[in-house]
Amino acid sequence: MEDNKLVITLASDSERIAAKPEVCEHKGIGHPDSICDGVAEFVSHALCSAYLDAYGSVQHHNTDKALLIAGRSQPRFGGGEIIAPMRLIVGGRATTLPGIETRDLVIAAAREYVAGALRCDPGLFLIDSAIGEGSPNLRQVFARGARFPLANDTSVGAGYAPYSILERKVLELASILKSAEFRRAFPAAGDDYKIMGVRVGQSLRFTIALAFIDREIHSTSEYFDTKAAIVRHLEEEIGEAGAIGINLLDDRAATDERGIYLTATGLSAEQGDDGQVGRGNRTSGLITPSRGMSLEATAGKNPVAHVGKMYNVLAHEMARTICADVPEVQEASVQILSAIGTPVNEPQLIAIRAIVAGATDRSTSLRVEAVARGCLAQIDDLMQRLIAGEIKVF
Repeated sequence: MEDNKLVITLASDSERIAAKPEVCEHKGIGHPDSICDGVAEFVSHALCSAYLDAYGSVQHHNTDKALLIAGRSQPRFGGGEIIAPMRLIVGGRATTLPGIETRDLVIAAAREYVAGALRCDPGLFLIDSAIGEGSPNLRQVFARGARFPLANDTSVGAGYAPYSILERKVLELASILKSAEFRRAFPAAGDDYKIMGVRVGQSLRFTIALAFIDREIHSTSEYFDTKAAIVRHLEEEIGEAGAIGINLLDDRAATDERGIYLTATGLSAEQGDDGQVGRGNRTSGLITPSRGMSLEATAGKNPVAHVGKMYNVLAHEMARTICADVPEVQEASVQILSAIGTPVNEPQLIAIRAIVAGATDRSTSLRVEAVARGCLAQIDDLMQRLIAGEIKVF
């Protein structure tokens, strides 16, 4: 790429912002927004596989529009019931397939994802497809591309490295809450959880919303005892005693199911909350208002032509590689800007800001540039990993 399309800014270590307050968030696998992200991405993978079989290459599609509409439930100690099912509508655009109804493929893939990702009965979801065929000019993006597809949008991807201590702790908590070991130890803990972390100075605090499954709880006292045990367990696991609060809206004076976070399925979507693609975790697995980030919904976007997906992943991988390969770089942030209609391996701008320990010099800038160009040269490999579902995008 041309020299004026890659801009590198070096700053001294004294310019880091570690002293400023920091906030970050993670939405768990059963959060309504994460369900939509997961379904959208799984449907895209299913379409990619079908396109490779039918055409030998991935065709134009974007399934990054999905809406989860909450149902109605009646949680009860020992086990309640679902009164009205949850509704999941998958939208977007897709190239038609010979001998295959797109609607049938989409619904089957969405149901397969729900069955594999969540512990509740997938039959509690009414799933429908609202996917139509894409516009002719966007379909031509694939036909006109030579070695690489043409970008089908003008958008920016953003990434950074390394993760802060707060970000690492939030992801550690998320990993614990999703783990099989935690679920065996606390079967009342549902799949729907959200973690909000805040750091002020060196002090960390975490607020967690965690849906409890009613069939595993038989009284308010058991609910509060279980919640306290979970708090102790998580604080021991992450080494932050007294830093975690769970379900802070709970009414300590509650005598029945009302006033506590009890669900029949372990999901807030059974009654209390709707969901949508792109409102949840970014490519980092986090929501990071203290960082530079893109508002692009990565889940469900085409993995070979939609730069709103590819460049967000590439920006994170580039930042990580810079920090790993240039030892004096303590922190890196990357922004990559596309131009619609140009090959995806030719962004119109890569802007890199690197925080460097000690004095900065031309040698450091040249090595950062070499890493950036090397990462860009591997974009074909990145596309293949995205097609195969090897990269988590939410």
